[in-house]
Amino acid sequence: MSEVNSFEQVIREDRAARESKQWRGTLLDYLEKVKENPTIAKLSHARLYDIIISTGVRGVLDTDDPRTRRLYKDDPVRVYNFFADEFFGIERTIAQIVRYFHSASLRGEESRQVLYLMGPVGSGKSSLVERIQRGLEQSDPIYVVEGCPMNEEPLHLIPRHLRKEFEKMLGVQIEGDLCPVCRYRLREELNAQYEKVPVVTRSFSKRNRVGIGVVPPVDPNNQDTSVLIGSADISKLDQYSEGDPRVLELNGALNVGNRGMVEFIEVFKNETEYLHAMITATQEKVIPAPGRHGMVYVDTCIVAHSNEAEWQKFKADHTNEAILDRIVVVKVPYNLRLSEEVKIYQKIIRNSNFRAHVAPHTLELASMFAILSRLEPTSKCDLMTKLKLYNGEEVVEKGRTKKVDVQELREDTKREGMFGISTRFIMKALDNALSDNVQGNCINPINVREALISMVREADLSDDTRKQYLEMLQDTLHKAYLEILEKEITRAFVYSYQEQAEALFQNYLDHAEAYVNRTKVRDRNTKEELPPDESFLKSIEEQIAIIGSAADGFRQEVIAYLWAASRRGERIGYRSYEPLKEAIEKKLMTSVRDISRIITKARTRDQEQTEKYNAMVHNLLDSGYCESCVDVVLKYAANNLWRD
Repeated sequence: MSEVNSFEQVIREDRAARESKQWRGTLLDYLEKVKENPTIAKLSHARLYDIIISTGVRGVLDTDDPRTRRLYKDDPVRVYNFFADEFFGIERTIAQIVRYFHSASLRGEESRQVLYLMGPVGSGKSSLVERIQRGLEQSDPIYVVEGCPMNEEPLHLIPRHLRKEFEKMLGVQIEGDLCPVCRYRLREELNAQYEKVPVVTRSFSKRNRVGIGVVPPVDPNNQDTSVLIGSADISKLDQYSEGDPRVLELNGALNVGNRGMVEFIEVFKNETEYLHAMITATQEKVIPAPGRHGMVYVDTCIVAHSNEAEWQKFKADHTNEAILDRIVVVKVPYNLRLSEEVKIYQKIIRNSNFRAHVAPHTLELASMFAILSRLEPTSKCDLMTKLKLYNGEEVVEKGRTKKVDVQELREDTKREGMFGISTRFIMKALDNALSDNVQGNCINPINVREALISMVREADLSDDTRKQYLEMLQDTLHKAYLEILEKEITRAFVYSYQEQAEALFQNYLDHAEAYVNRTKVRDRNTKEELPPDESFLKSIEEQIAIIGSAADGFRQEVIAYLWAASRRGERIGYRSYEPLKEAIEKKLMTSVRDISRIITKARTRDQEQTEKYNAMVHNLLDSGYCESCVDVVLKYAANNLWRD
């Protein structure tokens, strides 16, 4: 019974919350509310901008993630919490969208232009629009003239000759006119006593077509503007004359989207003539009423989207210049950051019924393929290095951090992020990999890579593109995964990997500092003062090809870098300086490579080897593997790593 009561309680509380937001009164009552809070009479663009920023804004550099700080440096990109949990790696795109709403909210020129999102399939155009629509639906109700088919602003009731006086009293700017239906009702039913017109609140709803209109692509051979501006009800023509507003059905998308927004899906699939109503709605803020009823004022934000091919085709026709001049284009490219791509698949899986085990590095490997396919080649580095640089990682070559300016890499590209593999393609591969391993109920980097190879072979791609993608999967990603796998198995073999890495780091630091400063090292146990152990230093440095005279410079760089980091208040650890981190990890790998190779590849093991093997498996299970994928991964390692 208590459970039933809890259901009833939820229903009652929800109903009470909704009823508390409902309001009914007259125009006079509404004027008092506006005087108290002028923002309730704001226009659509201002409303949308306020909804977006109401959840908070932060700088992209307000994070402890060193990759993000390295990538953005002094770039003042802002992150909007409104989008942050659902969209990853497109901070600059979102910043452009918000800038449009901000500019339009100030009633500048952009308030009279269409926001057009252009990008490849699956880049998130529709999802961005849906997020804005959900924001409207979750926002506070708006005040409307009761019974108005367009839910219009009650201030439209105030006659034009009194508006300046009312604007001073209310602290607002009154824009717009009554629709033909409300004008008729005011004159015929209320005897022009506009102060007594009833005003109510209504909530935005896409489903109920309140404040959110949607225009799907229409068959060019059968286009009817009633989809946009409504129509005349033929059944009422035997009761009323054609010029009587009571025959009007103001239920087109532009009528419905008044006070909110209208979405045009695949906008350029429509004939050019069909787009003129859209342009008139945004530029002149009026649309034609059906029949002979003049023009109707609309206050709406129009957001359109389509892919790049349709945009290029539309732009190439010079007769479309008038429309092009009234469009704000925002490119929505694919994400190019590896860490953010992984978050996209984690989000999709979290929101789906996908319940299989996902082995470590599975999404990372799939994301690598997606991003590699979206990058343009450059003479400055190979694509895998570019991928790492775009992810904010430091790339070490010959003991030095590779100095490539990411901003310059971006500027050298033309269409990067506007082509390549979509997130949907990757999700299909994850599903296919699972269907091939239903029994284990697990996906891992190996079977996902195989699924991707199979899908690329079957996909409708040009021969050059197919060849390029297969090379990425069969060579580049194969090598990348073997590197990852060797580190994984090393960590599993080395007891207390983190502690041993830190101990090596501290030991190296003590001896390198003594070497650079020409002092001695104080032994932590015996307290003896000893000369720096150069053979130990060399054993670390040679892991990253630092030999001979280069060692002196490297040791000085390490000490200088870490001293500067310490002054900045950063915590110093073995990961602090990328070249040294790589050297330490390789040193640890070298120390266990032989034993891990023998034990992993062995068909029979003695007791000591069995104990070490079992300990390794236990560590892998603790780090996120399941019994099914541990078996697959170790067999793969035995066949592909440490070949004799």
